[in-house]
Amino acid sequence: MIDPAVRAATPRLAVLGGDREFPDGLPLTRVVVPDRAHLRQRLEAILDSGMLTNGPTVRELEERAADFLEVPHVVAVASCTAGLMLVMQALQVRGPVVMPSFTFSATAHAAVWAGGQPVFADVDATTLTLDPDDAAKRLASASALMATHIYGTPCRVERLDEIAADAGIPIVYDAAHALGSRRSGRPVGNFGTAEVFSMSPTKVAPAGEGGLVSTRDGDLAAQVRIARNYGNPGDYDCRFPGLNARMSELHAAVGLASLSELPQRVARRNEQVELFRERLDQVPGIQMPAVDPADLSTFKDLTLIVSEGEYGLDVPMLGAALAAEGVDTRRYFHPPVHEQQAYADLAPPSPPLPVTDDLAPRVLTLPLWTQMSDQTVRQLADLVIRCHESASGIRDALAGASN
Repeated sequence: MIDPAVRAATPRLAVLGGDREFPDGLPLTRVVVPDRAHLRQRLEAILDSGMLTNGPTVRELEERAADFLEVPHVVAVASCTAGLMLVMQALQVRGPVVMPSFTFSATAHAAVWAGGQPVFADVDATTLTLDPDDAAKRLASASALMATHIYGTPCRVERLDEIAADAGIPIVYDAAHALGSRRSGRPVGNFGTAEVFSMSPTKVAPAGEGGLVSTRDGDLAAQVRIARNYGNPGDYDCRFPGLNARMSELHAAVGLASLSELPQRVARRNEQVELFRERLDQVPGIQMPAVDPADLSTFKDLTLIVSEGEYGLDVPMLGAALAAEGVDTRRYFHPPVHEQQAYADLAPPSPPLPVTDDLAPRVLTLPLWTQMSDQTVRQLADLVIRCHESASGIRDALAGASN
């Protein structure tokens, strides 16, 4: 909590008539590309070559990523979503696909595009990743299992791989957030049938847009390589309906620059989150998703779980108070996929998803970027503390503004 002497000198919150803590705004993320001089040289060479796709830069990114992930095969694609789609297509997924509802919608979209039907399972109340025991109960007639390393927190991959093997079905990990995460010292990217990463602008190692498919299955990797080029192996006799899902040489160049700093970025984000966590240690009604002590998360997102009764504000109220201070926030992932309009035609999950239904309305993601200063992390944490301490006044102010 804030020291009483400091609190006495602290100005009023903006929602209560004070000045904004961040007058210029605090964005959710801010992309920084390292070593711009070297990147410019790469980009100039690519432009001079006249080869913007299917070139050596994409191949170099795949090789570097495979070394980093300690896997034999990595395929670069246009996006994580496209990678998930093509993997599910290559696995000939048909029928029920068990997956979390607390995930980004692309997890479900990929299964549907490939011919599957989502069957939603619950998540663990502490990690917010897929609950293996709940998933196991829903595997009857399933054609595949999908799980998400949410916010960069590694799933319980050993148990999930085991239940998929027992059911005789593939397991695909949506690893969009987890490029740089580790499970008990082993890089995420080593597990399941395949894992698919994102390199979009909000990720820790962005390429601008792009994704990576990692697998130990050489046949699957070869299939995805063909699939990302319309299903055309090179002779224009397409073997199946694929996509234009190639990563460009330009995006690969940015991705290589980002990948070169990934370990340092992940280490820095862990330092920032620990500083934030320590600052809020005694604040009631605030939790953060748990990460196993043996694991490493990328902390792609700095996410809070808010209990209104203890904290004094619900998520919309806290989000509004922080917005008044210039702080950008997101409600990742609310509503959960089973409540989204795109899936309204599906029967409600049976049995229900009590943990997902409880947690989804209570999560709020705050800004976090690698180059954020310790001072900014402290300011952000102190704002969360001050909102708790002024909860009654904030509720009254927001109620008055809505009337």
